[in-house]
Formats: sequence, structure tokens, C-alpha cells
Amino acid sequence: MNRHDPPSPHHSSDDDWDRLRSQLRQLHGQVLEETPPAGLHAAGVALEATIARARRQARTLRWAGMAAAIVLAFGSGWWASGLQSGARAVVARTQPPPLHGFVREAKVAYSLYTPEKRHPVEVGAAEEQHLVQWLSRRLDRPLKLPDLASQGYALVGGRLLPGSAGARAQFMYQNAEGHRLTLYLGQLEADKPEANGAAFSFEAGPQLSTFYWVEDGFGYALSAPLDRDRLLALARSVHGQL
Repeated sequence: MNRHDPPSPHHSSDDDWDRLRSQLRQLHGQVLEETPPAGLHAAGVALEATIARARRQARTLRWAGMAAAIVLAFGSGWWASGLQSGARAVVARTQPPPLHGFVREAKVAYSLYTPEKRHPVEVGAAEEQHLVQWLSRRLDRPLKLPDLASQGYALVGGRLLPGSAGARAQFMYQNAEGHRLTLYLGQLEADKPEANGAAFSFEAGPQLSTFYWVEDGFGYALSAPLDRDRLLALARSVHGQL
């Protein structure tokens, strides 16, 4: 460096800092080498323990949150599945039985026409052949009239009725005591499962009971104010003659 040049300000500043650090070490050297007071050391240890505990708690909370999310996801699925199962069970319990509408029509027709004294039927038993031909043509199927004389019932006659899937026929019988029963029949809707066939089924009521079944897409309902065993015997007799 030229002796006439002014000293570098950066160089002078660095030297000043070095001298200051050296003086501080000389002044406080003993303090730096002393063992920290017991209270201060304990406080430091406690602080480190607190920090470590906080870190562990944070990790625990993070894992707990993940576990809770997993449980919630699976629990929601199980809960939804339970709701669906419950809903299916409710639907199964509240869904009407097969042929419910057909049987209801048969019972309504029974209640409407059996109390009649003068006009319980459209065509009487005296015109049995005409009755069978007429209703066979209207229902588009050859029909047979069951003979229930051995069961104590004589033919009163029959009539044509409307139904949900087309024409219906009702044949009425009566015993010596004046008690009546009806055979209600007709084509079922082809797209309904019950139209493929159904075994004998029984539907009891407070004043009227019905045995019903399906054969070759045709529904049959035998209704009378009788107990199950008596009505079953009549239903078997009817079924065997059709």
C-alpha cells in the first residue's frame, strides 16, 4: 500500500471488531468458564423436556387425527350400509304381498254383490251354458264352472267385472243356509312376477277370508266368511276341476 494512500475503511473496521472481541474475552473469560448455577441449569433441562413433550404431543395428535379420519370414513360406510339394510328391511315389511291388488278386487266384488237379493248375478244358473260361453269369450280363455254340490254349495250364477289388467269373471255359489262364496278370476299382468305362478296362499280378514293362486297367467281367488280349513277344502276342490 502506498504510504500516501488513506487507510481502507473496511480493513480498519475488521481490526476494530477483532480487538473488541479479544477485550470481551479477557474481561469475561472467567464467567464463560464457570459452571452455570444449579437453578439455571435445572431451568434449561426443564425447558428442553417441555419442548420434547410438546413435540411428542404434536406427533400423537397428528396420528390421532389420521386414525380418527380413518375410523370416520369406515364408520360412515358402515352407518350408510346399516341405513340401506334398514331401509330394505322396512321396504320388505311394508311392501304388499303378491296379488295384493287382485285379492283386494276379489274381496270388493264379494262385498258388493253377495248381499244382493234380486240381482246378485248378471246371468243365473239356469243359463249355465250361456254364462260359461259368454265369460270365456270376454276373458279370451275357455272357462270351466266347478261343481261344488258335494261341498254343499250350488251355483247362483256369474257376472263380468272390470279389473286392473282386463276383464274379470265372478262366479257365485250358495249353500242351504244362504251363505255365499265367490270365485273371482282373470288374466294377470304378464310383466308381473306373480303372473308366472303362485302356490295356494291364504289371506284372513275379520269377516271375509280368501284363498288365492295363479296358474298359466290366470289368477283365482275363492272368498267366503269361513275358517281356513273349510275354505282350503273348497279351494282344493275348485282347483282340481279347473
